[in-house]
Amino acid sequence: MSEDRTEEQRKSYRPIDAAGFRASIPLHWGPVDRSVVLPEGLAEAAAEHRRRLVTALPGRRIALGAGHAPVRSNDTDYGFRADSDFVWLTGCQAEGAVLVLSADGDATLYLREAAGPDEADYFASARDGELWIGPVPGLKDWSEALQIACRPIEELPAAVRGAVPYMLTAPGVDPMLDALVRTSRSDGDILRQTLAELRRIKDDWELDQLREAVAASVQGFADVARELPEAIRGGGERWLEGTFDRRARTAGNGVGYASIVAAGQHAPVLHWVRNDGAVREGDVILLDAGVETRTLYTADVTRTFPATGEFTAAQRQVYDLVHQAQLAALAAVSPGAPYRAFQYEAMRVLVEGLRDWGLIDVSLDEALGPDGQQHRRYVVCGLGHFIGLDVHDCDAARPETYFAADLEAGMALAVEPGLYFHPHDETVPPELRGIGIRIEDNVVVHADRLEILTDPLPITADGLEQWVKDQLR
Repeated sequence: MSEDRTEEQRKSYRPIDAAGFRASIPLHWGPVDRSVVLPEGLAEAAAEHRRRLVTALPGRRIALGAGHAPVRSNDTDYGFRADSDFVWLTGCQAEGAVLVLSADGDATLYLREAAGPDEADYFASARDGELWIGPVPGLKDWSEALQIACRPIEELPAAVRGAVPYMLTAPGVDPMLDALVRTSRSDGDILRQTLAELRRIKDDWELDQLREAVAASVQGFADVARELPEAIRGGGERWLEGTFDRRARTAGNGVGYASIVAAGQHAPVLHWVRNDGAVREGDVILLDAGVETRTLYTADVTRTFPATGEFTAAQRQVYDLVHQAQLAALAAVSPGAPYRAFQYEAMRVLVEGLRDWGLIDVSLDEALGPDGQQHRRYVVCGLGHFIGLDVHDCDAARPETYFAADLEAGMALAVEPGLYFHPHDETVPPELRGIGIRIEDNVVVHADRLEILTDPLPITADGLEQWVKDQLR
């Protein structure tokens, strides 16, 4: 081998720089299907959502981005999930897309057009090039699917320049939009707050998405129960997490949030998302998980069940009290009732039970009063929230329209009382230490009834024991 050849091999070499590759790569590519397939009714629902926003903020120009996938490590990214408000307004999940609404409500979506074979990005960009990531819908495809005007992202600067009246946007989602549109934090809060308050009331299309999410989650819970023997044999919490993940990816977009698979003494840990512990006979499993649909609406379901189909006496004692709290909470969910009513009723039952067990020694009024809250040692978290595109939906709403408001038809809620006795909590009798119980149902408020979406999953101790045994047959 010659010295020259050795030196040439030492040089950096990229096939995409070779003249032969560059000459041949644009040639002889057949047609590709880039069409966008959307669930029936999505485009119409998004158009109505935009109309509601324009009505709520008359005369304002608005811009909102889908966002970008965050970097996971070096040159690899986490999976992309579009901004929830953006999805609510468009139904689009294209990374880097930006919606612009004119003062009279005309909508334009600005997107990146995929590079064709005659452009370098087609083969040179591992992040965006179709040769690397597969076909990407173009402007025409998105426009036809969503019935909305679509323009190249390169035209966005001209579209937002000199916005009069002042343009509202939500900073921190899209760097280019942030650079183009100057906005104060208070203006960004106004947009997010308005969207959150509008999203409290779900339309029929959205409720169908939540029904789909819950139905898939119920299947996922059954999948997990069937895998309990494998978890006990050594697969542990990780095996059960992977089991639910498989259902979530098959039936929907994936999980709607980090699943909690808490076995045994992990169950009292409110956000046990490590899911790396063992599963043993005699454990209860606190499973808090939800499937996110392909339209990004998520369920948020919890059941706590015995790994081998039988609660111990101590586990059942705690479970039965939480079950009583859940029944009291559900009975308080109705249109016109204060949002806080169902949480108060659940907490009242829990406090009375803790008093009967001698774990708190103050009156009910003192415990539930603002200067009391002694019971919170065993139930630190809230007992419910809105659900929707976000697992904790509508968080940007003002307190007076969230916590201090009345329930209305069309609201979708998670109702989730629980008790959490940590294994090292010496205020708790030894037999109760290490027991964590939560029951979480997803419900929809209607004018004449309460729809419990999670009704197919049992909530009584007897029902759960039988349910586990049925899955193990």
